[in-house]
Parts: sequence; C-alpha cells; structure tokens
Amino acid sequence: MSGGARIALKRILAEMAEDGTLAGDKKHLHEKGKLPSVTTIEVTGRDSDGDLIAKPLQWDEKEGKRPTVRVALSKSPADNDIGIGDRVLARLAKLPRGNDGVAYEATPIKKLPREKRRLLGIFRASKRGGGTIEPIDRKELKSWPILPDDMGGASDGDLVRFELIRKGRFATPHAHIAESLGNPDDQRQISLIAIHAHGIPEDFPESVLKECEHLPPPTMQGREDLRELPLLTIDPIDARDHDDAVHAELDSNPRNEGGFIVTVAIADVAHYIRPGSKIDREAQVRGNSVYFPDRVVPMLPEKISNDLCSLREREERPCLAVRMIFDRNGEKRRHTFVRGMMRSAAKLSYQEAQAAIEGKPSDKCLPLMDKALNPLWAAYKAVATARDKRGPLDLDLPERRIELDEKGKVARVVTPERLEAHRLIEEFMIQANVAAAETLEEKKLPLVYRVHDAPSPEKLKGLREFLETLDMKVPHAGALKPEAFNTVLEQAKTLPVPDLISEVILRSQSQAEYTPKNIGHFGLNLVRYAHFTSPIRRYADLIVHRALIRALGLGPDGLTDDEIPLLASIAKAISDAERRAMAAERETTDRLIAAHLADRVGVTFAGRIAGVTRSGLFVRLKDTGADGYIPISSLSDDYYHHIEAAHALVGARTGAGYRLGDNVEVRLLEAIPSAGALRFEMLTPAARGNFGDLKAGVRGSRRRKFGKAARRQ
Repeated sequence: MSGGARIALKRILAEMAEDGTLAGDKKHLHEKGKLPSVTTIEVTGRDSDGDLIAKPLQWDEKEGKRPTVRVALSKSPADNDIGIGDRVLARLAKLPRGNDGVAYEATPIKKLPREKRRLLGIFRASKRGGGTIEPIDRKELKSWPILPDDMGGASDGDLVRFELIRKGRFATPHAHIAESLGNPDDQRQISLIAIHAHGIPEDFPESVLKECEHLPPPTMQGREDLRELPLLTIDPIDARDHDDAVHAELDSNPRNEGGFIVTVAIADVAHYIRPGSKIDREAQVRGNSVYFPDRVVPMLPEKISNDLCSLREREERPCLAVRMIFDRNGEKRRHTFVRGMMRSAAKLSYQEAQAAIEGKPSDKCLPLMDKALNPLWAAYKAVATARDKRGPLDLDLPERRIELDEKGKVARVVTPERLEAHRLIEEFMIQANVAAAETLEEKKLPLVYRVHDAPSPEKLKGLREFLETLDMKVPHAGALKPEAFNTVLEQAKTLPVPDLISEVILRSQSQAEYTPKNIGHFGLNLVRYAHFTSPIRRYADLIVHRALIRALGLGPDGLTDDEIPLLASIAKAISDAERRAMAAERETTDRLIAAHLADRVGVTFAGRIAGVTRSGLFVRLKDTGADGYIPISSLSDDYYHHIEAAHALVGARTGAGYRLGDNVEVRLLEAIPSAGALRFEMLTPAARGNFGDLKAGVRGSRRRKFGKAARRQ
C-alpha cells in the first residue's frame, strides 16, 4: 500500500490500538489477547503426554497471562531436532477452550539458532524489597538489581530465569524475573542450575510413567537359555543399575588350544522400549543419562533402568548376548549374537573382584573362583596382549570423584584407584562393541557408529611445535597412529612433568561422536566401532540393539523402516546431548567445589597450571581438582607475551614465564559458588625455560603490558 491508502491504514490501526481492539507496538500489532497466525515461540517443557510445550516470545503482560502453545511435531528430521530451550518460527492454530489449558497448537516452520545462553541466576532478596541476581555463568560475572515489582514471586535463593528489558533506545536495561525454577540449596540440588541452564529434561511425563506400567513381560520364546551360565556383573560399588555381565571359559575345541570363549550379556532394553512409543520418544529426547555428584538424571524411567533391565543378582532377565571366541594370543576368531534369558551369578564391585584375583576372595567370590573369576582373568590377559599389539592411545589420566555428606556438601574429593578389574571390563566391552559393528556391516544394515577422528592438522602442528621445545617429536599426519603418541608418553615418564605431556596430547585430540558414516576410531585404533553395551544409559546403544535384532531376525521389535532415514539426525542429536551432559556435569562439579572453598578465601594452595590463554592462567588445585583463574593483569612483576606454541606466558623483560603443567603455589582471592568460579593470586615466581623463539611467538600473539611501566605508556 502507498500514498493515501497507507495513511488511512495507519489511522485505522492507531484507532484500533487506542480503543483496545489491537495490542502490540509499532512493529508488531495483533488482536488483543490473541497471537498472530505466525510467530516465534520458545519451547519451555513438556506436558504429561510428553508433547513439547512453548510460550510466545513476543507478549505484553498487560494483556494477561502468556498463552501456552503445544508443538505438533512430524516425523521429519528437522522436527526431530527440536527440544527444550529451542526457539521456533511456527504457524499457530487456535484450540477450543478446555484443552488442558493449551490455547494454541504450533506447526514448526523453521528452527531458529539457539540463544547463546539462557539468562539464569540466583535471586538474593533484600530486606528492603527487591534484591539482586547472582550470575551462574563464570564467563559473565555480572549481577543485576531487581526492583520489588520485578521479583515475579521468587524467594531468596531461588534459581530464576530473567529477562532484560530496555525502555527506550538509550535506556539502561533492567532485569525482570520471568520464572522461578526452584532452590538449588534444597534437598541436595546444586545440579538444578546446570539442568536448567542446559535445558536437560528432568521429570518424566505422566504418560511415559503410565506406559511403564503396561510393558510386555519377557518369555523364553526365541531366546537361548543362559540361566545356568555363571555370568558376573562387575560395577562400581555404588552402582544402582547393572546392564552388562561377563563370563569366560577355556575353548574345548582342539583347533583352538589355549583359546577362550567370552560371553558378554547386555540387558535387552529393546524388548521393553518399542520404536515410536512414548518411552522411546522420551529416551531419544534425553539421549543419555546425566550423572551428577548429587543426583542422576536417567535416560529411562526407574522402573526400567533400576528394575526390569537391571541384571540383578540371581534374578532372571532378558538379554542380548555376544559369544566371542579368542585364540591363545587374544585375537578374535569369530563371534555370534543371541537373544537370551540370563540369571546373574553374582554382583561384584571392582574392588571385590580385584581382591579375589589377588588371593583375597570374599565369601561370595570363593565359590566363583574356578568357574568364573579365574577363567575371566586368564581370558583378559590374552585379550590384553592383542590390545597392546593393536596399540590404542594410552592416556590414563586420573579422574577425581566428589563424595557428598548428608547435607549435599562436599565431604571429600578422591581419586579412585585404577584397577586391573576396570581394564578387564573395558576391554571386553570394547570387543563386544566391535563385534556389533562388524555384524551390522556384514548384514549391510545402516547403523550409528561411534567415531573418533585423528587430530586435525592445526592441532597437530601446535602439538609438534610444543614438543620441539622439549626436544621431542611426533610423526607427521600421514604416518600418524596412536602408538606414536604412546611413544611420546613413555618418553615423558623420564621428564619432570609427565602430566604436562599427557595434558597437551589430550587437548590435541578430536572429540568422539555418533554418525552413520564410518571414519574409524583413532583413539582405540579400530577400523569400525559402535556402542552396544549400555542401552540403559545411551540411546545410541538402543539403536544398535534394534539394528542387530532386525539384521539377525531375533524378533519383531528391531529397527524399523521409519527409523533408518532418521539415523543421521538421531546421531547428531545424541552427540549434542552427550556434549550437553559433559558440560553440565563439569559445571556442577565446579559449583560444588567452589562452595566447598568459599570459606577458605586467603588460604594458600598447591596447584598446577592447567590452561594458558592470552588473558591469563587457569590453575588446578592438587587436593580438590578445583579450577581457578589468574588474570594476566595480576602478574604485575613483568609484562607478558602469550607464546601459543609453548603453551606459556613469558615476560618480555626477564624471559621467565609460566607454562602449562608447571607446579605453582596460589592464594584464593574470591569464590563465587553459584558460578563455580574461583580467582587466585600467583605466589610462585616465573621460571626461566625453553619457550622457543620468543620474537616469533610474539609476532603471532597479543602483547600484554601491566604494572607501572605499562601505565606510563
């Protein structure tokens, strides 16, 4: 429209807005109290049936309560990728009243890029009304004041989602609490922050729980009877679910003298979770279980994960098992998959199994020595020989574990001992995963691989430049294999800083992921690899189970024709879910330890430099594994250059510096538990060392100047 018609339209719209028929602003007008036919929505959760629920992004609270929108998803790969926290451009249809409080149904048009971060914080109430929002993102340590009218019903200590509102183009934005998400201090819920920050589904919809009440009981039809085979579950001492069991015996075939038959039995989750069911949809949304020090957010409801599919001691359970035949040198000759019914002979912890094989069997282990434990260890020694010959990447970095007290506070941080029993279970699980990938390739059935690419040329170049400062070398990319890194790691054991080499090699590696396209697994030095052994906690394994059932004709509940075209989008979604879980777990650990250290400000700690950036140093404390930051601005004795190739900050005046892996002493200056942030002061003087060509390093780095000399310039 143009000319007089445009002027007339503007006048009509203004009159309608003035008398309340229309609402909105100059750019967005709509019928008051209603949403336009096409708008942008944000997915906020799910209803009792598991359907996604959303809220409109543009809404004036003066028009009343923000309406609820149900998202209608199709089977297209694009819709399959929509989850909680996503923003979607959608076409809306008004629903009749009484539709469970849902006013509209949305058909997605396009998923929009995710906002960089949800605006979340901890509300701290003021006695005078209102309060402040403490940050939970340590990259954005900014507090926001909250006026009494903007509290949104939040209570002191609540985790809240807030919005920044700007009234006018040049006005300073202020915060308004949009939603209260619970109190992280209640009932050991510090992980609540990470759960909401990353949009991790927490509670199961009512429809999913109801579906769990009507699951089909397993029968022996089509199953092999494995109930007399003394299969053992060997897990952490506090494990709540047990989805894998192992057994080994000498092969009686004279053509395989000294060989072994190893059986790995995995809980038959596919029997209970059928494709397209509500439980299946929920598991796919979650992607995997998430393990926090204060709780577990499981992929499957407790009825399945801790009961029906948990391989409990002396209880019958359906399973999918692989029987593998190894020769005396640990090389696999062949394997077969069966669907069976098993009965675990014993539930053992890693420590209990290790003690038994070291000559200190418990009363439970004593009758199992000859028929289960001794053959299992003998088979492992043979398979371990083949593993060492294969030469997987041998990065055995210690993992710290947080133990909480009854109030959910950190009692202590421990580094569990790495036992041979751990390696035994890991190696047999790897062999079972390889067997699954081989079978599906042989049957020409699509599958989701677990792949791990070789280090990128850029990362390899940086690693090579760093190792040259220590007179060490790694081959070029064309001839690169994991054993090359193992050679470097072995040489590093003679150096004062072996952990430094391990840390840098770890950082040079690519990230493993799921994909239907096979590129092999560099770290394990395997041509093909797929996850098969943990379907209780990983959706990828459930997909592989279904593929095996279909490929081998083991039942009617295998991979469906509808699932096959979606494998690429499913693989991407569960890879994203895995990264989301890792970030959430790491952030929760940081918050717990920051809270643990909050009353120790001013105390001196021993630590090690765990990261070097242009802006400062990251230091990891030896006792707790806590990570803290030292801004480069606080290193005022010199002004420092970031030498990227050497992973170091080097003083331009003295030539002394700080390098990744250096042992240092620091003082704690500040702890922000809600953000998991710690700030340290460096107490250890910079040391001289071989940092490579300082001038060449400076040309590619940003020069940092601080102290009196810097201020004068």
